[in-house]
Amino acid sequence: MIDSTLGEGGHSYNFLSKYPSLNILGLDADAVIQARAKERLSSFGDRMHFFNGWFQDFYAAYPANEKRPDIILFDLGISVFHYEKSDRGFSFRNDEKLDMRLNANSEESAADLVNGLAEESLADLIYLYGEEKLSRRIAHAIVQARQGGRIESSKALAQIIWDAVPANYRYGNIHPATRTFQALRIAVNGELKRLPKALHDAFNILNEGGKMGVITFHSLEDRIVKNYFRNLGKECVCPPEVAICRCGGSKCAEIITRKPVCPTEEEVKRNSPSRSAKLRVVKKICNANDYRLEGVEGY
Repeated sequence: MIDSTLGEGGHSYNFLSKYPSLNILGLDADAVIQARAKERLSSFGDRMHFFNGWFQDFYAAYPANEKRPDIILFDLGISVFHYEKSDRGFSFRNDEKLDMRLNANSEESAADLVNGLAEESLADLIYLYGEEKLSRRIAHAIVQARQGGRIESSKALAQIIWDAVPANYRYGNIHPATRTFQALRIAVNGELKRLPKALHDAFNILNEGGKMGVITFHSLEDRIVKNYFRNLGKECVCPPEVAICRCGGSKCAEIITRKPVCPTEEEVKRNSPSRSAKLRVVKKICNANDYRLEGVEGY
């Protein structure tokens, strides 16, 4: 099995505990959180292996003669560790440096975007990745605020957003800064841009008959997964202008979850971050060519 988003090792721990003959390779771009996973999973010995780097790079460079996995899992949510213990500004509950990089070697931080983007570009980013209806109002307030000095902390940015929105918008189901913080995190880490090709490459290195599951936490990434899996399950995905089928005319995967698996009320009570999770699973029939990516948002 390949755990594409190892985090603190929760999924891998449960899989290894339940299936004694299973071996797992865990991928993570964040060396700090991977060190925590190594400690947590140390009791499983050589059944657990690790790769430090982005999953899209790993799958793009997967050797043709390497052993193929029977299971691939993506959990696209951000770990609770990053919100509560990373000190990188993922959360606005604490006063932290506005960074949001999962990999410290990435070029741009959230502060770089907040302080460097033109107002229109910043508004577009917040609207596109955060689906924030007040994106232009928020972007304008940020640009006005940064004229008084560089915005460096998560708390400062959250306060700017709080002050920018109408009073009735401040007391909804979520904090008014939530969607803006989501948008910045997605942009900083290229979460949506790298997802379609990573899914495609991962699917193609999967063993025939193997299963790939993806857990998403917001509509933007779920749409990408849903559309790609739907294409895998089609008999033909050639564009309308192609008169003769060139994609092979047979489906590449069986869709196991016609509708996404969502947490029960009981699970949400035990684990509140799971409330927006959706799991989709496919079973591989054969490799997919690039036609299966046609029309998938983000590719």
